[in-house]
Amino acid sequence: MELSTLEIEKAATILKLLGDKTRLSMLKMLDSHDYCVCEFVEIFKVSQPAISQHVRKLKDAGLVRETRRGQWIIYSLNKENDVYPFIQSLIHHLPNQDFKLKELEQQGLRISCN
Repeated sequence: MELSTLEIEKAATILKLLGDKTRLSMLKMLDSHDYCVCEFVEIFKVSQPAISQHVRKLKDAGLVRETRRGQWIIYSLNKENDVYPFIQSLIHHLPNQDFKLKELEQQGLRISCN
């Protein structure tokens, strides 16, 4: 589905979902790197259940997918979703969030899933 044919209702649902600063930040971050929930917990300084709730909402909307690597569940942006071009056009305008990952690495909190 192209951006021009994206239904208004679907767009409104996505925009409502991304109206939350944490979820919007997560999507921007996932555009360049994959993350584990525990990394998001450290970055956003909120509880694991709260982060899991945010991730679940993004996953239920098909915007995020999960992959199991050993004991870890790694989340990535679902670039194959039919609304990805719409998402990409939105997050393109957001400031880069890679500094958050660098801060995690400096604190020794970046998860190594290899």
